[in-house]
Amino acid sequence: MTTEQKHQVHNLIILDESGSMESIKSTIIQGFNELVQTIHGIEKQFPEQEHYISFITFNGLGQKVLHFIDPASKLQQINDKSYEPEATTPLYDAMAFAINKLSYALARQNNYNVLVTILTDGEENASREHSAFDIKFLIDELKPRNWTFTYIGTDHDVEKIALSLSITNTLVFEKNEADIKKMFQKDHDARVNYNRKIHMNENMNTSYFIPEDPNDKTVS
Repeated sequence: MTTEQKHQVHNLIILDESGSMESIKSTIIQGFNELVQTIHGIEKQFPEQEHYISFITFNGLGQKVLHFIDPASKLQQINDKSYEPEATTPLYDAMAFAINKLSYALARQNNYNVLVTILTDGEENASREHSAFDIKFLIDELKPRNWTFTYIGTDHDVEKIALSLSITNTLVFEKNEADIKKMFQKDHDARVNYNRKIHMNENMNTSYFIPEDPNDKTVS
């Protein structure tokens, strides 16, 4: 199978870098770096897939594009120099920037899936250009085009905010090391399952996150 024939999977990660993330900075860095290894492993597990990474962080000072449609092999780990939480949370502006940037780049392609992961610890509080309505409209437009959206959050009503943006795949975590590690593990499991579904040509409209053990109350 040639490179041109491979099915492209675009992993778009939008990570909150606002000041309130400082308290969990080290655990977020560790979890993200494990995610790097997950994506590398998935591409090896499903060789007919070609994985690309677009990784954008944001805060009130703007957006930082650390990767944009880079091969998974080029995905780099982050550290306390490349990830420095500060300022406010312009979530809607960051989502519009990242999603539109990738959507425009893929406009002439059709053999792909996009998995969008938003990770934030707070509600929108600083966007100047876009509203929740704008983001909902954008997401509703892209969902039928093999785009899957996930929203992972803490310290706010995650499900309410996600639903207002037309995102139904949500994960809530508490701001402690054990729960953050568990959150990243659940995303790892869901990410592997998502790509298995692509491999098996299964229905992608089912829930992204794997239902948890009802006796497990740590992450919901």
